[in-house]
Amino acid sequence: MDRHPNTLSHALIEAEGRVCAPNYQPLPVVVERALNCHVWDVDGKRYLDMMGAYSAVSHGHLHPRIVAAATRQLQRVAVTSRAYHGDTLAPFLAKLCALAGFEQALPMNTGAEAVETAIKAARRWGHQIKGIADGQAEILVARQNFHGRTTTVISASSEPSYRAGFGPFTPGFRWFDFGDIASVRAATTANTCAVLVEPVQGEAGVVLPPPGFFAALRAWCDAHQVLLIADEVQSGLGRTGRWFAFEHEGIRPDGLVLGKALGGGLLPVSAFLADRAVMQVFNPGSHGSTFGGNALAAAVGLEALQVMEDEQLVARSATLGAHLLARLRGVQAQSQGLVRAVRGRGLWVGVDLDPARASARDVVERMAHAGVLSKETHETVIRFAPPLTITRELIDEGVDLFAQVLAALPAPRAG
Repeated sequence: MDRHPNTLSHALIEAEGRVCAPNYQPLPVVVERALNCHVWDVDGKRYLDMMGAYSAVSHGHLHPRIVAAATRQLQRVAVTSRAYHGDTLAPFLAKLCALAGFEQALPMNTGAEAVETAIKAARRWGHQIKGIADGQAEILVARQNFHGRTTTVISASSEPSYRAGFGPFTPGFRWFDFGDIASVRAATTANTCAVLVEPVQGEAGVVLPPPGFFAALRAWCDAHQVLLIADEVQSGLGRTGRWFAFEHEGIRPDGLVLGKALGGGLLPVSAFLADRAVMQVFNPGSHGSTFGGNALAAAVGLEALQVMEDEQLVARSATLGAHLLARLRGVQAQSQGLVRAVRGRGLWVGVDLDPARASARDVVERMAHAGVLSKETHETVIRFAPPLTITRELIDEGVDLFAQVLAALPAPRAG
């Protein structure tokens, strides 16, 4: 298979490599335009998007209502900073808080910024409300977590590749094993102020918690005056077939981190949500962002929420997600052990390959060659997270091509 043809794509990939820092390893696809569930490269080839920009394009590419809302706002005002009030922020946050069931929100831009906001809120809450000595507050985080790439956030990571060479690291984090309440108990100290956790571990390979874990975690946090903060940057806003993944667990966190899909596939929009009992720790000057909550972002975020509600994208994710999961488990049954596991909720599924049989990177490159875009994680898992606007027919098309790619892989060598 020729993965580097002499095309415009190849020339642009080489040009990008000369001027762009090598902090990503993109697939050899140069996207020129996109619409709903499809993208086209500069050579005119069409691809089915089964990745959805890590859930950022949950509404499909260039949803016409969201584009129209952005266009209207761009003709009025885009950015003034939070030095002034605007007429779009309150409607956006009111809608967001009503949907999520929290009293207040603090708007930011990227998911990592919203996580940093949650960390600051938890530490100050621990000091001011729980009485932990200033500078001694600790936050429990799960091993194999992914909360972002900032220096403080990677200090909470257990992944060596995220940390290598970037120290010294920010103290104040203690690890537990995801899904193991005994491990949470062992990690808790008198200085524990919060547990920061993904309801589904996305970058770890779409790892689901065992039944009852989050109920036990909620009870443990209540018993020890510890905040439970859910990072739903990827899992939130319909991705798992509920508005928020914590709803599957029958619990309510004390804080919620959202991003990605909140920007409607157009802009970076994120937020940290909590009740006033937590948000009261902030005062003017204690936290901020020049672009966070800007007029354009708020207008886009509000329309993104309204579209998700009007088009019933959450219910669509639940129904079509069950179909996607069933189809991929059918592929697993026919794979003769190549597919070790299929895990997921809603339109978010991880397919775990046997590394002795196939490289996940090689498979996603072959999928792109066949016209389906996905991305590997942790070397063995292929993620499927298409726009929530996808159809049953397009799911079948994507899974059929995936199955064909697996069937065409070179046979393993004997012995």
